[in-house]
Amino acid sequence: MNDTTALLVIVDAANVVGSVPDGWWRDRRGAAERLRDRLAADGLPDRPGPVELVLVVEGAARGVEPVPGVRVESAPGSGDDHMVALVAGAGDRPVLVVTADRELRRRVTSLGAEVTGPRSVPR
Repeated sequence: MNDTTALLVIVDAANVVGSVPDGWWRDRRGAAERLRDRLAADGLPDRPGPVELVLVVEGAARGVEPVPGVRVESAPGSGDDHMVALVAGAGDRPVLVVTADRELRRRVTSLGAEVTGPRSVPR
């Protein structure tokens, strides 16, 4: 989906998987894939309506494949910089970034994005 009226939801994969101490560090790619699959199955329950979900992965999680309902973007460098670029490129489209990273929150809200924390993602 690339509907310019749908809410663009950008998920900071590293930050969201890192918010739960479930052993994700032993298999970063697998943790990102499980997050992708939860997003595909459940979306963001508190955000009804049309949404476009984008999962941004970096480091060892690069190369995670997209699935129907979730676009996956492998950041070529910094995941934060990639997410900021996605927000900047969204124009007037509404954007929600899922992260707890304070600096990333500051950067994307200065561009007009809304921010929510990792708890908004189904576990």
